[in-house]
Amino acid sequence: MGNKPELSISQVVNMSFGFLGIQMGFALQNGNASRILQTFGADVEHLSLFWLAAPITGMIVQPIIGHYSDRTWNRLGRRRPYILVGALLTTLTLFLMPNAALFTTLLAPLWIGAGLLMFMDASINVTMEPFRALIGDNLPSSQRSLGFSVQTFLIGIGAVLGSLLPFILTKYFHVAGTSEVGQVPSNVIYSFYLGGFVLLLTVLWSVLKTKEYSPGELQKFSDTIAAEQEAAPKFGLRSIVSDIGKMPMIMRKLGWVQFFSWFALFMMWVYTTPAIADSVFYLREGNRQDLYMEAANWVGVLFGIYNGVSAIYALFIPQIAKRFGRGKTHALGLSIGGLSLISLFLIKDANLLILPMIGIGIAWGSILAMPYAILSDHLPAGKMGVYMGLFNFFITLPQIVCGFFGGMIIKYFFHSQSIYGLLLAGVFMLLAAFFVPKSKH
Repeated sequence: MGNKPELSISQVVNMSFGFLGIQMGFALQNGNASRILQTFGADVEHLSLFWLAAPITGMIVQPIIGHYSDRTWNRLGRRRPYILVGALLTTLTLFLMPNAALFTTLLAPLWIGAGLLMFMDASINVTMEPFRALIGDNLPSSQRSLGFSVQTFLIGIGAVLGSLLPFILTKYFHVAGTSEVGQVPSNVIYSFYLGGFVLLLTVLWSVLKTKEYSPGELQKFSDTIAAEQEAAPKFGLRSIVSDIGKMPMIMRKLGWVQFFSWFALFMMWVYTTPAIADSVFYLREGNRQDLYMEAANWVGVLFGIYNGVSAIYALFIPQIAKRFGRGKTHALGLSIGGLSLISLFLIKDANLLILPMIGIGIAWGSILAMPYAILSDHLPAGKMGVYMGLFNFFITLPQIVCGFFGGMIIKYFFHSQSIYGLLLAGVFMLLAAFFVPKSKH
């Protein structure tokens, strides 16, 4: 049994370049979905229910895609066929979502928007899951921290572009950033168009520039891969259930870390816009539509900042992890993020909100890289795709829990004051840091 050869930096970048476009689309969704849904009539306490589309589709789609991509081999390869199909579907949805009002003859715009949100999430998951498995397939253990860090860097760059696009179009290209009640602003609509175009181009680059190991080549690096797949039940659902029962212990331990991390992130994504509008912008002149849109645009900038920080931090993660270990590195990042989220509750100046975004960016960079780097060395080679998909359970479950109960917590415990949701997110991020398992690497 041989070792996989190390790849050049350019090969590692090419392999994950599509993540730049995926995260650009994901950032546009994160930064604008609440605004779009509220424009079409959603109440603030119901926002988390609409956002359930993402985790529910991810929980269903990712293990299935992982299972079947483990067993796929054709002219495009093993993972790349799924990446390409997912990218085409995501691009289509990015074009349609901000125009949900055009389909009012079928259903109310709110429900069209919610349906497109779910379809977009399903498409993003089809595209994203094989990229994670591709790192495990193509890189030796010594390069996996690098591989996931490069993905995090590209994710950060894409997210910065996606988060800032509405602001850039308004400030520098004079595209309208406000609109009449019930209409999506033009800067958001054109941002979704540009995001879809970039997503498709970057994914095509990765598909065309990346070589995958054939099943025969992978057997040379792991003499158990054929046995692993042969021993598994052939029927997809039975095989996935069987794999859940054989889940590595480190994956179970990381599940607690992921639960608290992603509960915190979900609260942040859903409630930052209304929270900042309430606690900062409405202090000036009261509750007004134009101030809400101004707050939403500023939140897009803030999200761009934390994603930019995550991209920069990703460049240093391999060195930090090498010195302190992957576990301690992740715990540190989560702790910084938790304290930063808590500080949002205290800040009343819009410009000062930039400071905690730096800490949130460090946590985000760590969340995107370190759990996968810790996990990948403990996964059987023939099950890399399905276990990366199953690991997504620990991302989607907390979002589903938060989606069902987050709105009730905000309404009944916090009296519809969204800013307390960010405070709770900070506490959960600190709990995630506490549960990080020790890592030998």
